[in-house]
Parts: sequence; C-alpha cells; structure tokens
Amino acid sequence: MTKAKKEKVLRITLVRSPIGYEKSQGDTARALGLRKMHSTVELQDSSTVRGMVFKIRHLLKVEEV
Repeated sequence: MTKAKKEKVLRITLVRSPIGYEKSQGDTARALGLRKMHSTVELQDSSTVRGMVFKIRHLLKVEEV
C-alpha cells in the first residue's frame, strides 16, 4: 500500500476590514468564507484559493497548516 499525500491546508484570517476598498475585494473575502473581522477559515491549498488570497492579501493573515 502507498501512503496518500497529505493535502496542504491554508489557515486564512481576516485582519483588516474590506470597507473602504473596492466592492470586489469585499466580495472576495465573503467568497472565501470570511464574514466578520478576525474570523478564520481553513481551506485546501489550490490555485483558485491562492488567486483569491493574492487579490486581498493586504486584508489577510495566511498560514500553511
């Protein structure tokens, strides 16, 4: 039997409010599942998630788990 590769997970925390930025940046935060300040979500590392994080990187704290 072969061991399955462990998927990378990103822990993403909203540390700044998207108020005052473009509406699309707030929409991106909500699409990631971040509804309130200091809320945290854990998502699988994928190019889609990385692109969303890159767009609003000034609002987030990101850690690899």
